[in-house]
Amino acid sequence: MALWRSTMIVSAMTMLSRILGLVRDMVLMNVFGAGKDFDTFIVAFRIPNFFRRLFAEGAFSQAFIPVLTEYKTSRTHAEVQILISRVFGVLASTMSVLTLLVMIAAPAILYVYAPGFNQDPDKFAQLTELFRLTFPYLLFMSLTAFASSILNAYGSFTTPAFAPVLLNISMIVGAWWFTPMMAEPIMVLGWAVIIAGFLQLAIQIPELWRKKLLIPPKIDFKHEGVERILKLMLPALFGVSVTQINLLLNTIWASFMQDGSVSWLYTAERMTELPLGLIGVAIATVILPSLSARHAEQDQTKFKGMMDWASKVIICTGIPASIALFMLSTPIIQALFQHGAFTAEDTAMTAMALQCMSAGVISFMLIKVFAPGFYAQQDTKTPVRIGLIAVAANAILNVLFLGLFHVMDWQAQHLALGLASSGSALVNAGLLYYVLHKRQIFRFGAHWKKLWVQFLIANGVMIAALAYGLTWYNADVAPWLRVFEVLGLCILGAGAYGVALLATGFRMRHLKP
Repeated sequence: MALWRSTMIVSAMTMLSRILGLVRDMVLMNVFGAGKDFDTFIVAFRIPNFFRRLFAEGAFSQAFIPVLTEYKTSRTHAEVQILISRVFGVLASTMSVLTLLVMIAAPAILYVYAPGFNQDPDKFAQLTELFRLTFPYLLFMSLTAFASSILNAYGSFTTPAFAPVLLNISMIVGAWWFTPMMAEPIMVLGWAVIIAGFLQLAIQIPELWRKKLLIPPKIDFKHEGVERILKLMLPALFGVSVTQINLLLNTIWASFMQDGSVSWLYTAERMTELPLGLIGVAIATVILPSLSARHAEQDQTKFKGMMDWASKVIICTGIPASIALFMLSTPIIQALFQHGAFTAEDTAMTAMALQCMSAGVISFMLIKVFAPGFYAQQDTKTPVRIGLIAVAANAILNVLFLGLFHVMDWQAQHLALGLASSGSALVNAGLLYYVLHKRQIFRFGAHWKKLWVQFLIANGVMIAALAYGLTWYNADVAPWLRVFEVLGLCILGAGAYGVALLATGFRMRHLKP
């Protein structure tokens, strides 16, 4: 029950963040639209955000939590404090130097990252200014991830899970109240990002102090724990962040496409992150410390049981989420974004991108469960090898789909990038499971045969219910009424799915860890 309780806490905080994230995106699209300025901000912010997920929340957390959990399980509190102090010093000094160097080399980095923007000098100059303003966010978020990892390892999930809410609040306040005061309105979003980074770190400090885990930093690259973390981090840089690397590559492609392409893909991606954040990230956040503890205790039975439980929760929720996003793509985008500067054409382009990316939602979610199965055992090399294959698959699929779109003379080339992302995620999740199965770390046992049948029937019923509900959907109503129509469709689909599951004999106790 502790796992469920922790998962529900993280999921509730994530839901609050995602709801505010939707409000944020609605405000930003209303104020800026899907045009040149907002494309520039997305590209500028995506780089520090990418490194945040790659280093801070990705490789660092996946390497630090297992080592910290091992120290916490088998060593004294004084030794844990020394480890925290040394990691703090190494992380803060390294990220400070990296931030300074990147800000200095900003034009060269952006020339490689968004080469299409260089064709417009004014656009590239604005991108460089925004990038230099937002990149220090990485330093704040690296330290935030450090603090969150410590709290998670000690069973505290509420404050770390609430922290992302502050980014959404900061950007909403900036866009609504401070945009009219700026000579370049888009720059207010850069300041909002920096303020949010500081606040997300600041709210972690009181709880660390109460737990006597707020230790002054000391730089010591030779400390045994630091060396182990660094050794685990190097391969984990790739393994846990394949999705982000693919999105980075997609941004490079999209920079050559028509204005709006980056914004359409960004908006579609935000919609796919809703189920991924509510369930996938919540499960991954909670399960890694628990799996690490079971591995440290050499309890393989409980280790496999946790993997099985997490997989059931993911598949039970992820498949219907993927289907619903595909079927309701246009109503969702119309209800949330089609007003102000966001046009009907933007809706059509974004909805098609969402359909392409929705196919990969279940794969993205499963990666959040399968990858920790390796990281908890301090095996970061296997996910790296698989990650390299997935990145290669994404590159190949991008070329294939873009070539097909060119031959067919389809103008919406950004859809090729969405399809490639989904295909790459499927390759990644499939290979992770194959290795888990082969090594007998985790496999879908005999009890899954009945579950697959139950899930198949329930999803079939949900598809029929949504198809019926869409016949009553009317887009020619007031924007606020569209929101209620979409909520009604979601309730109809979820209700049909739940009733069908119960009718097949499935019960909530089957999801107990």
